[in-house]
Amino acid sequence: MSHNLKGKVALVTGAANGVGAGVARMLLDEGAKHVAILDIDETAGIAFQNELNAKYGAGKAKFYRVDVTNDEQLFAAFYATAGEQEGLDLVVNNAGIMNDAPHIYKKEIGINVTALVTSTLKALELMRKDDGGKGGTVINIASVAGLCQLSVMPIYWATKAAVIQFSNCIGKEDYYEKTGVRVVVVCFGATDTALITPQKLGSLDKHSDGESIASLVEKHDVQRMESAAKGVIDAYKKGASGSTWVASRDLPAVDITDNVDRAYQILGEHN
Repeated sequence: MSHNLKGKVALVTGAANGVGAGVARMLLDEGAKHVAILDIDETAGIAFQNELNAKYGAGKAKFYRVDVTNDEQLFAAFYATAGEQEGLDLVVNNAGIMNDAPHIYKKEIGINVTALVTSTLKALELMRKDDGGKGGTVINIASVAGLCQLSVMPIYWATKAAVIQFSNCIGKEDYYEKTGVRVVVVCFGATDTALITPQKLGSLDKHSDGESIASLVEKHDVQRMESAAKGVIDAYKKGASGSTWVASRDLPAVDITDNVDRAYQILGEHN
């Protein structure tokens, strides 16, 4: 089943720059009615809002300064968007950081996991058909880090594995049949954004630093931001609820749900 973005109202977290901004642009290119831009960077967010409205038309985009770990700010943006636009069709939980440093890792878990779960639940509350809504879609952004095991950044790796598992489970067909809200997860490969710069990276190990981690990341095929953003759009159009997609190495997004299911069948033998 193919899904169309024309006329849809979307909310994207971490959307003032990077992949989130790329997704917002592509949503409007695809004919979305409105995109809410949530980000903590007010200067970049307002500039981006103005850029989009100048290009696509007045009222097409609106910036909300939101720390996604602050429920009051997050929920206010949800309610304002749904109220002003007479509903909400799509939430893309893109906000994230990649920093295992001892003084930052709790914030990393809060943004990458707790806030993503909270945002997904709020989207369900507003969109679910069994509670008066019209249905919709949640796309949660994970990483190929959640599909493999390495010692370099175990906390970040764990957060992305959690996003995959949460999205798969809450997106299962039996739950989707009740709610009418698809939940899809997209795993990015290494992507050329500020997230992987030495200034943004951090290790729990005092013998490692952002420079050394960045050098490890750069050994992989780092894709363009636009390729990752396109992967989100493709997953929206084609993805079944509970599906897992990979957008990596500038290749078209691929549905790896069968592989994930097989992996959990093997692990489930020990249940």
